[in-house]
Order: sequence, then C-alpha cells, then structure tokens
Amino acid sequence: MEFVGSNYGEQGSSCSWSFLRRKKVNNNSNSHGVQLAKELTVPHLMAIGVGATIGAGLYVLVGTVAREHAGPALPLSFMVAGIAAAISALCYAELASRFPSAGSAYHYAYICLGEGVAWLIGWSLTLETVVGGAVVARGITPNLAALIGGMDNLPGFLSYQHIPGIDIDVDPLAAIMVFIVTWILCTGIKESAMIQSIVTSMNICALMFVIVAGGYLGFKTGWIGYELPKGYFPFGIDGMVASSATAFFAYIGFEAIASTAEEVKNPQRDLPIGIAASLSLCCGLYMIVSIVVVGLVPYYDINPNTPISSAFAANGMQWAAYIINAGALTALCSAMLGTVLPQPRLLMAMARDGLLPPFFSEINKHSHVPVKSTIVTGLVPAALAFFMDVSQLAGMVSVGTLIAFTVSAISVLIVRYIPPIDVPFPHSRQEPIDSESMEYGWSHLGTNENDTYRKPLLVKDVSTDYPLIAKYLAIDKYNGKRKIIVGCVIAFICLGVFVLTFALSSTNLFSSVRFALCGVGGIVLLSGFVFLTCIDQDNARHSFGHSEGFKCPLVPLLPITCILINSYLLISRGGAAWLRVSVWLAVGVIIYVFYGRTHSSLKDAVLVKDAQSRLLSIASAGVELSVTSSGRGGPRMGQSCRGIVGDLLRVFPYGAPCRRQCRVLYKIDARNTKNRRDNGRACGCIFIVHFFFLDKK
Repeated sequence: MEFVGSNYGEQGSSCSWSFLRRKKVNNNSNSHGVQLAKELTVPHLMAIGVGATIGAGLYVLVGTVAREHAGPALPLSFMVAGIAAAISALCYAELASRFPSAGSAYHYAYICLGEGVAWLIGWSLTLETVVGGAVVARGITPNLAALIGGMDNLPGFLSYQHIPGIDIDVDPLAAIMVFIVTWILCTGIKESAMIQSIVTSMNICALMFVIVAGGYLGFKTGWIGYELPKGYFPFGIDGMVASSATAFFAYIGFEAIASTAEEVKNPQRDLPIGIAASLSLCCGLYMIVSIVVVGLVPYYDINPNTPISSAFAANGMQWAAYIINAGALTALCSAMLGTVLPQPRLLMAMARDGLLPPFFSEINKHSHVPVKSTIVTGLVPAALAFFMDVSQLAGMVSVGTLIAFTVSAISVLIVRYIPPIDVPFPHSRQEPIDSESMEYGWSHLGTNENDTYRKPLLVKDVSTDYPLIAKYLAIDKYNGKRKIIVGCVIAFICLGVFVLTFALSSTNLFSSVRFALCGVGGIVLLSGFVFLTCIDQDNARHSFGHSEGFKCPLVPLLPITCILINSYLLISRGGAAWLRVSVWLAVGVIIYVFYGRTHSSLKDAVLVKDAQSRLLSIASAGVELSVTSSGRGGPRMGQSCRGIVGDLLRVFPYGAPCRRQCRVLYKIDARNTKNRRDNGRACGCIFIVHFFFLDKK
C-alpha cells in the first residue's frame, strides 16, 4: 500500500526512523478511560510552582554565592538569574498552553522533534526526580535535628543508623518522609495541591519574618554589610555574572506546573499565569532576602552553612534560628512534594505512548491519579535516601531540567517556523478506509464499469491536467522546500550555540583556539538569527495545537537566547556529572531500542497531512462523503466516495480552492449511487467536499 509521506509501518524496523517519528497533537490513547481530574486553578498552580522552586537551598545558597562570587551584589545576581529563567519560562508557557499534557517537555519534544528525543527527555527528567527526591529527603534529618537542639534529641528509630561491615549510615527518617509524600500524592491532585499550599505558606511566613525582622535590624545597625571599601562589586562584574549562573538553579522548579496541565480547569489561561506568577514571586523573595542577609553582616563573615540564622545571631537574635530552621524544614517538605509530583504523570504519558509498560498509565478511578506510577516513583528515591549518601549525585539533578528547557526553546522555533504538517494515522483506523478504497477503486478509462483496478487511498500520482491542481501542487512543493531550508537553519543555530558555549566554558584551551571557536560559533549563530528574523513565520502555526493560548514574545530572539543560556549551563556541569548522566542515558537507549521502539503506539502508523488526518478520522468512524465535481471526468456511477477521497486530500491539503456550489453536479451518496445531472453552468471548481453523517454500511 503506497501512502503519501513516510510509512512508519515499513520504516519502523529501522531504529533511526523510529527515533524521528512524531506523534499527533492532542494524541491521547486513554481518551475513553479514566481521566485525570481537572481540579487545579491559578492559586493551586502557584503553590505547586513556589513550593517546588523555593527549597531549603535558599537558606544555604545565599551564603555560598555571596561569600564566594557576588558579595553585596547578590540581589543583582538573583535578578539576572530570574530574567534568564523567565526566558525559559516564556517558552515553556507557550508550549504548555498550546499542548497541555501531563508529559510536559517530553510531550512537546515528541510532537516537534521526534520519539527518540522525547524518550531521552523523559529519561533525563526521571533521573532528576529519583536523585533530586533522594537529595531533598536526606536533608530533612539534619534540619530537624537542628530545630530540636541536636541529633541526640531525635528518637533512635529516626536518627542515622550505622550498619557495621558495609560502612553505611542509613537514614530512616528520609525514607519515611518520601513514603508520606507518596501517600499524599496518591490521595488526589486537589488534596496534594491543598497540602502543598499549606506547607508553602508556612515557608513563605518564615521568609517574611526574615525580611521584616532583618529589615528592622538593618535600619537599626545602619546596613553595615554595604559599607565596605571594595564597594558593591568586590568580585567585579564577572563575579556577579558567575554567581548568576549558580543562582539560576534556584528557579528551575516551575517545570512542575507544566506537568499538571491535564488537571488544570483552564490550561490555556491558567498555566501561563501560574508559571509567570510563581516565578515572579520567587524572584522577589530571593532578591529581598538576599538584600537583608548581605546587609546585616559583611559578605566575608557570612557562614556558608547557616547564612541567615548566623546573620541574625550576629545581631543578638539567636532565638530567630528556630523560626529559620522551621522554615527550612517546611521548604524541604514542599520541595520534595514538588519534585515527586511530576514524575508519575511523566511515566503515565510515556506509557500511554507505548514506550513504557501499560502498568504505568493506569489511573485510579477513585482518586483520578496514576497511583501505581506514584508508588513506583516513591519507592526508588526512598530506597536511595535510606541506603546512600547521594550528595555526590547532586550535580546530576539539574541536567534533565536544563535539557528540557533547551529542547522546549527549540520546539518553539519549530512550532513558529516549521510546524509539522505530517502526522501519524494509527494502523487500527486504516483498515475500514483501506477495505472500502480497495473495493471501490477508480475505474479505468472506458465504459465498462466492472473493469476496475485497485488503487490505494492516499496516492502519489495525482493528475495535473487541471490548472488549479497544478497550482496547489506547486504551492505544496514550495512549502516543502521552505521547511527543509528553515529546518537546516535551526539546526545550524543549535550547532553555533554548541560551539560558542563550548569555547566559553573551556578555560583549559589555548586563548587563540577559544577565540577562533567563539568567532565561528558566533557567526553561525548570528547568521541563523538574522535569517529567521527576516522571514515570515509559518501560517500553519495558527492551527497547530491550541493556538488561542499564550504566545512567547520576541521570537526568534528569546528562544535562541534560552538555548544559549541553558546550553552554557549544561556544558558547565563538569566532566564527572556528565559521565554519570551519560551512563544513565546509555541505559535509557538500551531500554528504548529493545522495548519502547517495538511497543510504540506509532510503530504501525503512517504519515498523512494534518488536514488529511482529520478527514480520514471522520471516514474511519463511518462518515460518508458526498463529492461534487464540475466539468468532465467526474466520479462514475457506483463509485465509492472513499475511493477518491485520497486524491482530494492530496490535491487540496489546505482545503478546496473554491467554496461555491457547482451548477453541474455528479453526486455520490453511499445509500443511493444514482448518477444525477442538473442542467446549468459550472462555476469552475474542481471538487467540493461535503460531509454527511450516515449509517455505515
């Protein structure tokens, strides 16, 4: 059977082709089963985003960054980092609004870049959840001990337990907290969001205490931290910029909001608002807290381990440490909930697409959440937190999110300039159309109506005798060439970004080599940016996904800037972190090759135009077509409209050129195949297609 475009069924055996296959927008294989409950509104999303973003790292990060890189310029570092994070958030907000799915970045990559890239994104985010959840859980025990006066005051079954012989200190409290969070997530999304709101509010109250009490102390003591001989930039502008790169990781929690897209009542409106509001609130809190801390004591006297409580203690408020430690503890709990929340939904999305066993896609009919995926998601980080000191793995945590941010920015460029018009048509829905098409094919030229041959539904050889047909085929050919050129330009932009960021981060290279690489990468990047700026965006973007939602401004500038920032941070992660990540990704590739590729829901699908897919979906559901034609060569009596629908769709992938009714009609009806001719004058249309919802025979 010779279909127009690529045939996944024939190419599915090739790993390279399966790596590139893309799924249709809004494809949801579980559309007739139990669905996720749509319960979330903007306040819920803000609680999830703020809770996942403001973790206990704030209570430590301000001291480390101020002491080693920024000094009194720490608020500016958080502002610059917030602007950089906002660029990624704008790209994320458009995709979340256009393609609302529990899979978030995995789903966006599957639609725009292909199955293989989507799998790697999902697998990388899984690593982040597993390691990140364990790292956060391991921080609960020392913070609780600090709150109650020391590790000796903890109950024996909650404190560290040393196992002789294997030299391991297990952490029972960390595992217990992961299990508690898992149980909360299994109760339902509304209940989880409510608990997250309570815990996050407690954390914000602690930060407000720091701001108010610290502001009072600052005005009382004269803000001695800013009266230094080295001025506001003791480490120079370079130090402030370097500290911004570290502070950027304090903002990456907003990705958790996008994972709840299928549970939001109005995703097109609420998702962008939730992302923007939570990020703005976090940025404001970071900046104000950092203003207070670096103003109370000189930056070189800040304790890097307990910067906030030590700053208050230096001003005679030792009792404030209890409030600050309580805030850090609540921040850890909210961060753990925000870290674990997206993973069950990601596994569910991957299982719905066939890349993971269907076990992960089952949704509980009572709580309307993927309970089985949630339990598995909780077991793995609980085991890691119980048995291992995962501090050495902490550098791997942000890699998945940075890759997701980079791919999301590339996806925005693809959506705007080369939105995929070829979408997969499932194998299960081809049979009813194929059988009709093969039974009632086009007739040979002649009078013998029984002398027929079988012609496939979507054919490549379409007659160009009609001028309108030739015109639309020429337009289609031009659009195809344009997409190839623009796709190559986007690829060269990514290449230029990689070369430039590699040269900037490789301090061990000779200066001449770095300068040459920076020049080459910069020229390639700038040339691609100028090209995209000078051409129009594709009109198909208006009908690709839910286009009525939020739109990222300043395209292509902001997406390219996002790619540049996140690529630099990725390359700067260090060799040890990338070695561990590479091992994890290699395991993921093996799983994909031997399971995901062969069980994918697209393994037997064929590529058709997006407009064709909508018509074929109607035809496969039992809807008959009534086709009218003007002039000679109309459909013959007894011929099924399904036998010619492929030619219509191939010729007019963007709709018929004329919507006027013909005066000369050759009408075909599935119930009455009687040739009827109405006298009159033709209007010049080639074909006009009408839909009639009839009983399928």
